[in-house]
Amino acid sequence: MSEPPVLRLNPALDPADFAPAYARDGLVRIPEVFESVVVDRLAGLLEHTLDWDVICSTETGGVEVLDHAQLGPDAMAGRLHAATLQARSGFACAHLGYAMTEAYETRRDPGHPVHAVTAFLNSPAFLDLAAAVTGETTINGVEAEATLYRPADFLGLNDGRGAGERVAAFSLGLTRQWRPDWGGQLLFHDANGDVERGFAPAFNVLTLFRVPRTHSVAPVAPYAGAPRLAVAGWLRNDRPDGR
Repeated sequence: MSEPPVLRLNPALDPADFAPAYARDGLVRIPEVFESVVVDRLAGLLEHTLDWDVICSTETGGVEVLDHAQLGPDAMAGRLHAATLQARSGFACAHLGYAMTEAYETRRDPGHPVHAVTAFLNSPAFLDLAAAVTGETTINGVEAEATLYRPADFLGLNDGRGAGERVAAFSLGLTRQWRPDWGGQLLFHDANGDVERGFAPAFNVLTLFRVPRTHSVAPVAPYAGAPRLAVAGWLRNDRPDGR
C-alpha cells in the first residue's frame, strides 16, 4: 500500500480572490487548489488504490451500496438498468464511490492512505479556506466521498439536502483528461429546468456551492476515454468531533 500523501494547499491561494463571487452567486470555482506534486499523488490514490463500491439508487429514490460478490454480474446490470428507468420520474444515480468519512469513522481499511485525505479535509487548513470563501464561520467538519463515474454513470437532479446541517457542497475535481463531448458535467438548474451554469470535469479545481441548490451530473458518454474522478461532499456545522 502506498504512503499517505503529504497534503498542503497551494500557498499562492488567496481566499479573498474568490469570496466575492461566492457571496454574489452562491457558487465559485477555485483552480490550482494544491501544488502540482501534491495533487498528482492525491489523484493517484483514487486511480490506483481504492476498493470502489457501486452506488445506486433504489426504486423509492434512496441510495444504497451494492455488493459485487453477492449480486453477481447479471443482477448488478439489472439494478443499474433499473436506476436509469427510475431517473425518468424521480431522483436516481449510478456511479462508483468510496465513503471516505464513513470509512474513517468505522476504521474501514485501516492504514489506507485515503484516511489522510479525510483528515486533511477536516483540518484547520481546509476548513479555514472554506469558511473564508463562503463566509460560513460555523463550518466545523467535512463529509466526503471519493467518486468515479464510468460510461453511462450519472447523478440525477437533486438539491443537496440531507440529514444534519449541510452548509455548502464541494467537489474537488481530480480528472486528468476530459473532452466536453464525454458528458459528466456538473450542472446547475433554474426553476424552469434550464442550465444556469455547467462545468466540465477538471483537474485540481475546487467547486463550492451553497445548498440547497438544484444540480446534477450529466451522464458520461459510452465512448468516454477516461474516468471522471472527484472527491465530493458537504461542509457541515454539526460535526463537533471534527470528523
